[in-house]
Order: sequence, then structure tokens, then C-alpha cells
Amino acid sequence: AALNPWDVMLCVSGTAIACENALVLAIICYSPALRTPMFVLVGSLATADLLAGLGLILNFVFQYVIRSETVSLLTVGFLVASFAASVSSLLAITVDRYLSLYNALTYYSERTVLCIHTMLAGAWGVSLCLGLLPVLGWNCLHDRTSCSVVRPLTKSNVTLLSASFFLIFLIMLHLYIEICKIVCRHAHQIALQQHFLTASHYVTTKKGVSTLAIILGTFGASWLPFAIYCVVGDPDYPSVYTYATLLPATYNSLINPIIYAYRNQEIQRSMWVLFCSCFQAKVSFRSRSPSDV
Repeated sequence: AALNPWDVMLCVSGTAIACENALVLAIICYSPALRTPMFVLVGSLATADLLAGLGLILNFVFQYVIRSETVSLLTVGFLVASFAASVSSLLAITVDRYLSLYNALTYYSERTVLCIHTMLAGAWGVSLCLGLLPVLGWNCLHDRTSCSVVRPLTKSNVTLLSASFFLIFLIMLHLYIEICKIVCRHAHQIALQQHFLTASHYVTTKKGVSTLAIILGTFGASWLPFAIYCVVGDPDYPSVYTYATLLPATYNSLINPIIYAYRNQEIQRSMWVLFCSCFQAKVSFRSRSPSDV
């Protein structure tokens, strides 16, 4: 079959996603200092995005090299599970950031570690189940009329996935609003303790709110068009509409390492140690709180 430029773009995107997130995982595994709950969540996100990138590459290879319905189902299921795990990991990071502010005094406790491990186990378990649904029979291979804009997924399947995304997006929106309230309240209290509102108070508050807006805005701009089109789209529509909304969704996995990993000072220092040996092994690392946005 002739190469579809959109498939090539998805494959290139998958390659970039896999390389970028593989580097994040290598850095986290290399540095013993990166073992705090925050970096466990970042590692989960990087793992999910790495698998999603590999899934895009495999989907391209099998689509043009091994054309098989069974392989197609396995590839689609793998992609669904990977992207679901990525979105779920983002939700877990948001919950962790909220807890680090709401329960700041008890955040660094065994209970927090247990909570994070439970969240990740639940997120990956649900994602795996969503990925197995097409393989276990929830597909339209034998009933073309039930196909969605993403073949071989059925309309009911993509509706479930879209509804799950909308729910996660609303939960994240609510939590980030609460985080903004806490950040603004803390900054105001600190300013009052100093008996006057300094310029740094407004700068710090504005920076924190702007960062949270960028995080949530990037996530929504990447996934909302595709989630909405999966609900309102028709399989008879030109496939270019599906590609045009799916490609930006994959970019979220490309942007995640920049937002959640490469901007972190500990990640940056570990990267220098890994590649340039600019720091000695005795250099101490102070783990930042997930509330550092």
C-alpha cells in the first residue's frame, strides 16, 4: 500500500516520544536521589508515554508490513492501554500535587507512599483493562456498521474512552483550581506576616497560577479535539479528520517530559552527571515537593 503521510507523521511522532521518554526513565533509574513519590509518578508517566511512542511505531510497521486483523487488534489495544495510562498518570500527579499542599505536614510519610502506589496500581490496572477490551471482542471487525472513527474500535468503545477522559479532565480542572486557591492563600499569608504585600508576592502567585494554566491548557488542547470528535464524528467522514485530531493528542506525550521532567532541577543535574560528569557523585540532591510548579 502507498504510504499515507499522516501515518508517517504519527510514526515520526512516536519515535520522538519514545526517545524523549526513554531518556527520562534512564535519568530516574540512574540517580538514587530520584526516589521520592513525585519522581515515581513522573517515572510512571514517562513509562506510559514511552509505550505509547513504541505503539505508534509498531502500528506503522504492522500496517504496512504485516497486514493482519489480529495484529491490528493487538496494536490498537496496546495504544489504548498506553495512552490511558498516560492520562491516568497525569491525574495521579495532579492528585499528588494537591495532597502535597493540602496535607503538607504529613506528606512525607509512609501513608503517602502507599497512597501513590495504590493510585498507580489502579491507574495501570484500569488502563490494561481498557486496552484488552478490543482484543477480547469489543471491536467492529465483523460488524462494520458499529465502527467508530477509529477502526476497529466500536462507537460504544470510543464513547466510553471519551467519557473517561472528560471525567478525568474535569477532576484535574477542579484540583488545579483548588491548588491555585491554596497557593494564593499561602502567598497572601506569608505577605501578611511580613506586614505588607511585596511585589514578589504578586510575582510568585502569578507565576504559580500561570504554570498551572499552561499544564492544564496543554493537556486540554491536546486531547479535547480528539475526544470530542470520537463522540460526534461518523466513520463515513474523511479519515483526515481523525488524523488531524489524533496527531495533536500524541503531542501531549511529547510535551509531558518537558513539563514534568526536564524543568525539574534534580532531573537537570542528574542529566549533567549522566552525560557530562560535571558533578561528582557526592553532590547532594534536595528533592523538591510536588507543589513546586
